[in-house]
Amino acid sequence: MMRKRLVILGATGSIGASTLRVVAAHPERFEVVGLAAGRDVAGLQRLAAQFHVKHLALAEPNDAGIPFGEAALCALASLDEADLVVMAIAGMAGYAPTLAAIDSGKDVALATKEVLVMAGTEVMRRRLSRGVRLLPLDSEHSALFQCLQSTASVPACVRTGDEAKADERLAEVILTASGGPFFKCSEIDWKRITVAEALNHPRWDMGPKVTIDSATMMNKGLEMIEALHLFALDPAQLRVWVHPQSIVHSFVHFKDGALLAQLAQPDMALPIQYALTWPDRALHAPVPAMTLAQMQNLEFAEPDLHRFPCLKLVFEALPMGAWTHPILTLANEVAVKAFLAGRISADRIAAVIEEGLTRAETNFDAIVRYAEEAVTRFERAAVVSS
Repeated sequence: MMRKRLVILGATGSIGASTLRVVAAHPERFEVVGLAAGRDVAGLQRLAAQFHVKHLALAEPNDAGIPFGEAALCALASLDEADLVVMAIAGMAGYAPTLAAIDSGKDVALATKEVLVMAGTEVMRRRLSRGVRLLPLDSEHSALFQCLQSTASVPACVRTGDEAKADERLAEVILTASGGPFFKCSEIDWKRITVAEALNHPRWDMGPKVTIDSATMMNKGLEMIEALHLFALDPAQLRVWVHPQSIVHSFVHFKDGALLAQLAQPDMALPIQYALTWPDRALHAPVPAMTLAQMQNLEFAEPDLHRFPCLKLVFEALPMGAWTHPILTLANEVAVKAFLAGRISADRIAAVIEEGLTRAETNFDAIVRYAEEAVTRFERAAVVSS
């Protein structure tokens, strides 16, 4: 078997670490030919030595002579010898490298949901024109992807020709959500929530931006938009159930009445491994097998949109059209960065997003500018009130 050659962007983050754990478990199947990180020079060099990788890039300037910046990330994503690019750079920074990988004919295993939320129509158009596959890494989208596959039809994200459409057989999909650290709180005073409290996720170990999004449940809203593009869905086909145990990763409800679910350990190595080995399955797992005891007393509940205003805004925006998608993700990203930096309180995250949605359709730079202006106003208001 020829080893699949991988480029991993976001190698020093949680997704990158899980990806490299899968690679280490299957040395006969995978070879890493390129690695990129944000600013962690030492971490990147350590991984390069461990996996014998010579092609490196960083998002930020450095003193180690490693190529840096968007151009360097795009060059790495387009590396001639790569077969598959793992895109795990958080936020807007993953957009250009993803397009570079697709335009160079590489399959992409995608964890950076902002890429599809910002420009899903364009990304999927280019994917189809180049005949490459977009393989989901998020556990929820991997679950949908696995449930949708059959001998009779093909999911949209890997369809390259006239194959029968899996989406034509769908009634609805149900994305599950852990609920984050605040779901079981009867009342949530977002104005008083601290950064430390919001980062204290009960189930998943993720980067700070994604962890805050999980606390506000904006993460699930962005995943809904991502699912629209990956699987050619209509907004009316999307539902969310909170499932604190994170054992059932998603449901697919078919028109014939069947309801399929994908269950697995809450460990990102499993959906990553499936994306890397697709269309095959690995013969062993890098995590312990599920037990019957883990599947007892599973809980499901509809989210309370009153307590999670960010998710409420997504449900309200989706019927308005795709022009709202980049506003939702870019305004949220600006607001979350400001919250993590202590500039605004958590309740202002939803306020920045809501203000963005009152604007007309516009370009990415304008959306970011409007969001930053809103953050500055809220920051000044907090100073005045104190």
